[in-house]
Amino acid sequence: MRKLLLLLTSVFLLAGCLRANPFTEDEKRNVESDTETVIADGTSEPAATQDANEQTEPAETSEETETLPEADPASIDLSYEPSEGGRIMILMYHNIGPEEEEWTRTPDKFREDLQILYDKGYRPIKLTDYARGHIDVPAGMTPYVITFDDARENNFRYLEDGRIDPDCAVGVLMDFAETHEGFFPHASFFVNGDIPFRVEGEEEQKVAFLLENGMDIGNHTVGHEDFSDLTAEELQETIGRQAAYLDSLTPDDYEINTIALPFGSRPDDDSLTPYLKDGSYDGFSYHHIAILNVGWDPAYSPFHTKFDAEYIPRIRASEMHVDEVGIRNWIDYFDNNPEERYISDGDPRIVSAPADWEEVMQVPEGLVLNLYELAE
Repeated sequence: MRKLLLLLTSVFLLAGCLRANPFTEDEKRNVESDTETVIADGTSEPAATQDANEQTEPAETSEETETLPEADPASIDLSYEPSEGGRIMILMYHNIGPEEEEWTRTPDKFREDLQILYDKGYRPIKLTDYARGHIDVPAGMTPYVITFDDARENNFRYLEDGRIDPDCAVGVLMDFAETHEGFFPHASFFVNGDIPFRVEGEEEQKVAFLLENGMDIGNHTVGHEDFSDLTAEELQETIGRQAAYLDSLTPDDYEINTIALPFGSRPDDDSLTPYLKDGSYDGFSYHHIAILNVGWDPAYSPFHTKFDAEYIPRIRASEMHVDEVGIRNWIDYFDNNPEERYISDGDPRIVSAPADWEEVMQVPEGLVLNLYELAE
């Protein structure tokens, strides 16, 4: 039986470390903290510090985290070997259709993706929860995020009798949730243009259904423009106009606060990059807590110092023309390299990781960092 030596840290600690050196030395950055790491024998040592110019801004905490009873790291079952600094897959889908293509997944392949992930201990979470560092999946499980770009009709379609098409993306997700315990149909649909899911007159009904069932909508601009050569005014218009339109379809307490960059493009002029996060158009201001690229890599945990909410990579959920970095490739990779995969401790208030991850961990205010030693 493994001998586990528990190391606890106090609230507000910003520290952490790698297990089995899954990242390179240049990723091992210290994080500023004015607290101490408390070791099981009662001794203490100063926490590592980091140059403020290099520190990644910690993820925001959610109201749910702040209202929960006091967290108890001693309650964590370390037999799962939680590793909450590990990588998380943000999956990028586009179309669900009858034939498998580069940007199209068939309904059966989509179901197969969900089943493989489910069987291997992955559970979907909201993109906004990922960005805010509020990850709530059972102990031993791995979170992942489902995204769909463009909000085509094949993402959400009603049949003539009013039922949701079981072969559209939403239909597959809802059916899977009904038949798989502990699966919630969390997914973000990024909308470009003024008719989400492409059937006029159904916009509000569909958006309301998504929000009521744990799904979200995000910004994908008015015209799916390439951002590389747009001016500041053009950037804010295509983002701000779309944000204002989507806001008009949602309840007052819902925020359009995520964006998927069209083509994964960013302004060639770096001085315009801040407009991807904040800006305004015609009196409407927008603010994004998550900015998604196209990409081909899994994302960093929000508790890793390399996490950057303004530069979140995604994995193409396809098996065609993916250059061995598609969804199935990364599932296989984590099967063979489990030390790099995010493993939950089951408590969203506590961030657990092996002690040798210390230098790359960061914990938002209100959460507790729980470091522990694994016996050889």
